[in-house]
Amino acid sequence: MTTRELLEKAKAAKTAVAIASTEQKNNALSAMADALLRHQQNILEANAADCEAAKGRINDSLLDRLLLTPARIAGMADGIRDVMKLPDPVGQVLKESVREDGLLIRRMAVPMGVMAIIYESRPNVTSDAAALSVKSGNACVLRSGKDAWQSANAIVTALREGLVTAGLPADAIALVEDTSRESARELMTANGLVDLLIPRGGAGLIRSCVENATVPCIQTGTGICHVYVDKAADTAMALNIIENAKTSRPGVCNAEEVLLVHSEIADTFLPQLKARLVDARPDRPVELRLCPRAAAIINGTPAGESDFDTEFLDYILAVKVVDSTAEAIAHIAAHSTGHSEAIVSTDQAALAAFAAGVDSAAVYLNASTRFTDGGEFGLGCEMGISTQRLHARGPMGLEELCTYKYLITGNGHIR
Repeated sequence: MTTRELLEKAKAAKTAVAIASTEQKNNALSAMADALLRHQQNILEANAADCEAAKGRINDSLLDRLLLTPARIAGMADGIRDVMKLPDPVGQVLKESVREDGLLIRRMAVPMGVMAIIYESRPNVTSDAAALSVKSGNACVLRSGKDAWQSANAIVTALREGLVTAGLPADAIALVEDTSRESARELMTANGLVDLLIPRGGAGLIRSCVENATVPCIQTGTGICHVYVDKAADTAMALNIIENAKTSRPGVCNAEEVLLVHSEIADTFLPQLKARLVDARPDRPVELRLCPRAAAIINGTPAGESDFDTEFLDYILAVKVVDSTAEAIAHIAAHSTGHSEAIVSTDQAALAAFAAGVDSAAVYLNASTRFTDGGEFGLGCEMGISTQRLHARGPMGLEELCTYKYLITGNGHIR
C-alpha cells in the first residue's frame, strides 16, 4: 500500500478514535498489550532478522537500541497498560468563563487528528507512539527506519489486531511500507492528511523534518546533554551521576555527552573521573575527549573542534574545564540542543543560578539527565522529547498530543 493510501485510510479512521469513549480506548489498549505478548515469538523472530542485518553497519550502542528481548516486549506491554491508567485528556475543560450576558465559553481538549511519526532504530517507539495516539484519540501513521522495519511491522500487526478486538478501526495505526527518503518527504508534505509530524531520531532526521516539512512539525530529541560539576560539588555524588548519565544507556537521547568541571576542583576530580570511567571499566571504557586544560591533568584523546557539538550516542565523553558557573551556563547556551542539563553542587547560589540561567527542556539539580523520559515523568511513555518552545516542551505525553477548541453555549444569544 502506498504512503498516501495509508494516510487517506488513517484520515478516514481518525473520527472513530476521536469520539471513542475512555472505556473503549482503554479496552483497545488492553487488547493491544495482550496482542504484543501473544505475538511475542513473531516479534522476536522479526527483530532477530533486523539485528542480524544491522550487524557491522551500526555500533554496539545503536544495536542495543534495536534489540528486543522477552523482557523488553513485556516492558512495552506494561507501558501500554500504564497509559491505560492515565486520565483521558480528550474533552477536558481547560478554561471556562461566563460572560455578563450568560454566554458560556469553554476551551476543551480535543485530539490532533492524524499524527505521523518518523523514527529510526528503536522498535519500542512503535508501541509507545501507538498507545499514546489511541488514548489521546488520534490516528497515527508510523514510519520506521529500515533497520527496524521488520520488528516494527510485527509489532504493528499485533497492535492492529488489538484495535479491532475493541471495535476500533485497524487503520488508526499504520506502518509505512516504504523506508526510502521519499516516504519521509511524502509525510513531511502531506498537507490535509497529516495534522502533526513528530520526528524521533538523530540530528539529520530532525533537521530534515524541520527544514522541509510543510505540515506542522514538533522539533524533538537530539540530546547534547551536559553535566556541570561545580567547585562545591559532592564529588562522590558527581561520579555516580556522571557514570549513570554516560554509561547506563549511552545510545539514548538523555545520555550525557559533555562534562564541564570547575577549575578549582579539576586537579583532584578529573583523576577520579578517569579511574571511574576508564580504569575501572576495562571491557567498556569511556573515551574521554579532553580540552587542553583537562588534557594537562589526565590522559585521554584531545578534543576536536566538533566534539562539544556532537551527540556521540556511544561510550565517548567530551570534557571541558571552566572557571565559573556563569562560564558553564554560557558554554551550554552555545552548544546545547536544549534537551537536558545537570549541575552537581551543594552551593544553593550556584544551583539557583544554573536553574535560572540554563534554557533547556529539563534542568537537573543533583540528579542524572537519564530521567528525561515520559515513563519517569509519570506520563506512561512518551511520543518524543520536544526541544522547542511552542505547544510542547520536554517529554510529550497525552496532553501534548491534544489541541483545543472552544465550545460556546448560549440561549438564543445574538451579537
